Amino acid sequence: MTTPRPLTPDEDALVRALPRLMYALPRAIDADLMREQRLSLSEWTALMRLSEAPGLRLRMGELAAACELSLSGMTRIVGRLEEQGAVERVRAADDARGWTAVLTDAGRARLDRAWPSNLASVRRHLLDHLAGVDVAGLARALQHVALEH
Repeated sequence: MTTPRPLTPDEDALVRALPRLMYALPRAIDADLMREQRLSLSEWTALMRLSEAPGLRLRMGELAAACELSLSGMTRIVGRLEEQGAVERVRAADDARGWTAVLTDAGRARLDRAWPSNLASVRRHLLDHLAGVDVAGLARALQHVALEH
C-alpha cells in the first residue's frame, strides 16, 4: 500500500470549504425563501421536482429520493404542501398501497411566484462568488463525485 499524496494548500482549502458550504448554503437559501415567500427550501425543491416530472407527479419514494430526503421527511413536507393546496396525494395507479404526489395548479402558481426569490438567493449566496471559475467544469466534477457515492 502506498502512502497517499499530501494535499496541496489549495486542495486542503477546498476540502475544508465543502462541508461548510453544504451546511451554510441550503440554510441561507432556506432563510431567504422563508422570509420572502413563506416557503421552505425543502418545499420549494419538492414543488420544483414535481414540476419537472412527467404528468407533474411522482411516487412518494421517488420524490423523496429526488429531494434527497427520507420518505418520512418527504411525507411531512407533502402534508404541509397539501394543506396549502399546492400538492395532492393520490393512490398510485399501479399499486393500491402506494401514494403519488401530484402538483396542483395552485402549486405551480406558488412555484412561479417563489422562483425569482430562489434565483436571486442562489445567485447571491453562490453563483456571484464564482466569477472566473469554470462553472461548467465545476458542475461536471461535482456530479462525477456525487455519482461515485
